[in-house]
Amino acid sequence: MAGRRKSALDGGGTAEYSRGRQNKTGSGTKPLPLHAFTLNKRAVIRKITDKLVGELGVYFRAAQFSRAEATHESNKAENKYDTRGLEASYLARGQSKLAAELEASIAEYEKLCAHRFADGEAIGIGALVELEHGGESSFYFLGPRAGGTEVLHDKKEILVITPQSPLGEQLLGRKQGDQPHLSFGGAKQMARILSVE
Repeated sequence: MAGRRKSALDGGGTAEYSRGRQNKTGSGTKPLPLHAFTLNKRAVIRKITDKLVGELGVYFRAAQFSRAEATHESNKAENKYDTRGLEASYLARGQSKLAAELEASIAEYEKLCAHRFADGEAIGIGALVELEHGGESSFYFLGPRAGGTEVLHDKKEILVITPQSPLGEQLLGRKQGDQPHLSFGGAKQMARILSVE
């Protein structure tokens, strides 16, 4: 594809983002990057996975502590109204459930492919989307699970959203260059999809 500006992932999984603005100086033109943001999608996925693994460790330790608390001799009911042990067992069960959900999320991110989205390809799972709204641009990673997880990559915050989230549902199927009216906090705002990688 000769003559085409390269902003795609190369074989190493790295892309250089630029808005493709042209600066006419003399007889030639050269691109002026609006944002110089080097992306390694594999590194972003690894950071998401690492963050989830860290959270799993916290929940695992908390569940162990709650389980020990629930079965400890000092928490045996002294009368029918004493529910300390029961409450601790509910807490341990809830923390174990959250840990299981995190394990499932980690498994899905470990098998997630870091493919490049072609020009004109619709947003789907695995897309890194740069969205401009309200005069600012934000980065979102459309993941299979773990919505709300935030990671920092090259000094840029990337928020994980899922297809089931309100924003993920609105972006799914859209393409780079689209200017949808998206609902943010109940209010519709004009937005622009700057890039889909």
